[in-house]
Amino acid sequence: MAMWAIGIVVVVVVFLVLAKAVSKPSTGGGSGSNSTDGVASADLIAKVSTGLSADLFNTVGAGSANPLPKPISGAPALTQNGKPEVFYAGAEYCPYCATQRWPMVIALMRFGTFSGLGTTHSSTTDVFPNTQTFSFHGAAYTSQYLNFTGLELQSNQLQGTAYAALDTPTAEQQSLISTYNAAPYVSADSAGAIPFIDFGGKFLISGSTYNPSVLQGKSYDQITSALTDPTSDISKGAIGSANAITAAICTLTGNQPANVCGTDMIKGLQAKLTSG
Repeated sequence: MAMWAIGIVVVVVVFLVLAKAVSKPSTGGGSGSNSTDGVASADLIAKVSTGLSADLFNTVGAGSANPLPKPISGAPALTQNGKPEVFYAGAEYCPYCATQRWPMVIALMRFGTFSGLGTTHSSTTDVFPNTQTFSFHGAAYTSQYLNFTGLELQSNQLQGTAYAALDTPTAEQQSLISTYNAAPYVSADSAGAIPFIDFGGKFLISGSTYNPSVLQGKSYDQITSALTDPTSDISKGAIGSANAITAAICTLTGNQPANVCGTDMIKGLQAKLTSG
């Protein structure tokens, strides 16, 4: 009887960890942690861009990415200055945002470059604490193919009982979040959750697309080293998710650049995305 009861507890705990794939914007709780640590070094940027080979992307494919970016039906195109726009809303304290920024940065680096990309970590008191990651707060992105807007709504530093505010959405951005980060575009239980990512009004992601636990306790060096091993759980999650994000972006850019969007692997992922 005792062993049976222990088994039930284990099942419940595992279910709770796996079921929660998103965070809601915080209203407080826990002890404070530091805000953005600094700017990503040239070495770190190289490791998530030129340090990742085409063979690696092709070998991993979709990896363990789940769910894939979801098609949006009937939404107007999301553009900025005549280019398709990728819009991200997250927060520095959020562990699922921390997880999702790795494939976001990897994928976006295939189409352009960042300047001022931050380094940070998720809250030390939330689930999957102290996940090492990037921050889009204060970063700029340049690409001939698309525009990227990345908002970090809150830091990972408590101010009273709430995490301090960082980036404030414009009225148009708040309308975008309110409209598409809600049913029927996302499930009712994840409405309003972060991270929320809109790809040109064509696809969206709500939550993380791979298991945050694979990054637990890992340093930047350990994560970037594991990215290059296609058999590692980190590579299957982050590179697989980056490939899915790449496929969504390629749909927006008219499959440019060809060396990124023209592979059979990306074409296959695009077919999966557009089939719904």
